[in-house]
Amino acid sequence: MPTEGKQRLPGFEERELEWRGTRLRYAVGGDGPPLVLVHGLGGTIENWRALAPQLAARDRVLVPDLPGHGGSAPLPEARNVDALAEAVLAIADAEAVRGAVWVGHSLGGVVVLRAAVLRPDAARGLVLAGAAGIGSASRAAQVTLAVLGLARPGRLIAPYRRAWSRSRLGRRIAFGWWGAADPDALEPELAEAFLVGPAHHTNTRQAGQALLASDPRTELDRVACPCVCLWGASDHWVRLEDGMEYARRLRAPLRAIAGCGHLLIGERPDVCVAAIRDFVDSVG
Repeated sequence: MPTEGKQRLPGFEERELEWRGTRLRYAVGGDGPPLVLVHGLGGTIENWRALAPQLAARDRVLVPDLPGHGGSAPLPEARNVDALAEAVLAIADAEAVRGAVWVGHSLGGVVVLRAAVLRPDAARGLVLAGAAGIGSASRAAQVTLAVLGLARPGRLIAPYRRAWSRSRLGRRIAFGWWGAADPDALEPELAEAFLVGPAHHTNTRQAGQALLASDPRTELDRVACPCVCLWGASDHWVRLEDGMEYARRLRAPLRAIAGCGHLLIGERPDVCVAAIRDFVDSVG
């Protein structure tokens, strides 16, 4: 059974689950139809700070730390993204969550796709927000992820994240080259939410290697539930062309958000919340 812990999202309880010898941490809040929010590579529960409390006003929201991230321990083995999806499915089972709408950002998009394939009953709909998995297969992406996994630049910033997030120059350095279309406009509190993770991660390379070993395109035809793709129109990390391919293969609508990069859930949380709620209403 999960055990209660400290609060990391406003209005949410943090809990812990022991699963197959691995400690998994997650937050839960709100009441109503279930939503599961899955962060990206190098992220944490806090990445959803702008979305989760708003969504919890009318839904029951479950937000995990992926294995090796934040408060969750690494898995003994993760050959591909299936292992990450199974871990999140275990958390959903522990909270008796069935037929949820799953929202995945970046790597989280691949995780929710795999969860829907492994357990069709678990998902009544998927929201892919800047989902990785297509461009991740390129040689350039493999080299980039390998270098970042070894260098871990975020770990150098994390102890000073408050100062970096409140400095225009700090936000430009931290997010301007990959994450945000307009780092100056990124709210300092939300910038800090994207910088908190590296101080606590134990093994993000495991998830990065699992991503590189997975190609979600091979089984997209097995995704039985409705999907919608949300993308930053100026996403230079997971390009809009990837969103177009996901939308085409899944026969899903694609919504491109102007003036957004890869961190759309922090850059335009209002648009993301509205799009998620519209989708939730459409799938019943």
